[in-house]
Amino acid sequence: MILLQSHSRFLLQTLLNRLQNIEKGVELDHHWVEFDDVRYHIQVSMKNPHIFLLSVSLPTPSSETIFESGLPFGAIEAIKTAYGNVVQILDPPRDGFNLTLKINLSKVPANQDQRQALLVKVASIREVVLGAPLRVILKHLASRTVAPGMDPLVALVHRPRESFFVLPKADRVTVVYPMRFGDSIDIVLATSFLQEFVEARRAAGLNNTPPCLWSHTPPPELKGVSTDSLPANAGFVSFVIFPRHVEGQKLDRTVWSLSTFHAYVSYHVKCSEGFMHTRMRRRVESLIQALDRAKPDPEIAKRTSHSRSFQRLSLKDSRTNSFS
Repeated sequence: MILLQSHSRFLLQTLLNRLQNIEKGVELDHHWVEFDDVRYHIQVSMKNPHIFLLSVSLPTPSSETIFESGLPFGAIEAIKTAYGNVVQILDPPRDGFNLTLKINLSKVPANQDQRQALLVKVASIREVVLGAPLRVILKHLASRTVAPGMDPLVALVHRPRESFFVLPKADRVTVVYPMRFGDSIDIVLATSFLQEFVEARRAAGLNNTPPCLWSHTPPPELKGVSTDSLPANAGFVSFVIFPRHVEGQKLDRTVWSLSTFHAYVSYHVKCSEGFMHTRMRRRVESLIQALDRAKPDPEIAKRTSHSRSFQRLSLKDSRTNSFS
């Protein structure tokens, strides 16, 4: 299985190129979109070559998801903790975006390792912002507490107008995903893929992984949630996270894996579909080659027909031959 990277490769490469050529004073103005409709916009002017403006647009939240000032709860604190004085949050953000950051490249550490770590963190702005609520919940789980004022059922956005649900408790956190796909083939493949998650949990080497459940119908934890908020056509997947899954450095990996689970499944469904198409094309090509080999060679057939000779017999000769 391939895990998605938490940082934007294009953003990271742009930051590295900018630092290496900062004295040239080249203007930058780029737009691009990544999976789950997360949009980016970067700007650098010749007047201020050390100032890097980064704007981010998040997926449109569903009705049950609550944003604070256009961002998930805990996002502002997460940005300040992650970037310190290198990044400044502009208020209000650029039109059409949820967040605009002013990055001062002159404050980037001179040490190569520290610089690389900071740039990777900046390129992971998606994880920092969208994963902020889940990080708050799982940090309290590590200390076996529940965040003050936290609702018993929290809806978090992960795709345009689609949410997954988190049920925080002091000893465990249950995460439920309504899985929806637009293509009928994707639905079949995803259903089989998700059922394999449940079976794989029974393997001897995966005893310490989070328990996983799959069902066609909403699990009891989502009782009371309106059916309009559960547009699933590939079932529901539930993970139970325990404190041992978020200890130390496991926290970052768990937050990212849970935040992008639907994208992870979609990626592997598309890879499986592409693999099967490739296998079918190769099979068709082999059958065509077999049929081509079965066709007679026209030159050989022509020479064989020319070498044959026929003798016309009279009626008397034919009767003689038939009784001989």
